[in-house]
Amino acid sequence: MSLQAQIEKKINDALTPEHLEVINESHLHAGHQPGFDGTGESHLRIRIVASAFNGVNRVMRHRKINELLRDEMERGLHALAIDAKTPGEVANQ
Repeated sequence: MSLQAQIEKKINDALTPEHLEVINESHLHAGHQPGFDGTGESHLRIRIVASAFNGVNRVMRHRKINELLRDEMERGLHALAIDAKTPGEVANQ
């Protein structure tokens, strides 16, 4: 199972989001570090809409996701961009 798929499963199981996208942006970072050609799954973006974030500030939302993905970060996930919203926030856009 790919890292992207593992992350999707872990987040779906823990937060039951209404919407979830896990996007591999590793190719956008090719050349940023010596020897990194942009392949693999080192830089991911998460876009999530979940009722679990109701009443939770932005920092705590990010902490919750980072805690869920601690093992993945320890195993080589280098960067994680997070856009976490509630269903109400999406409806008000």
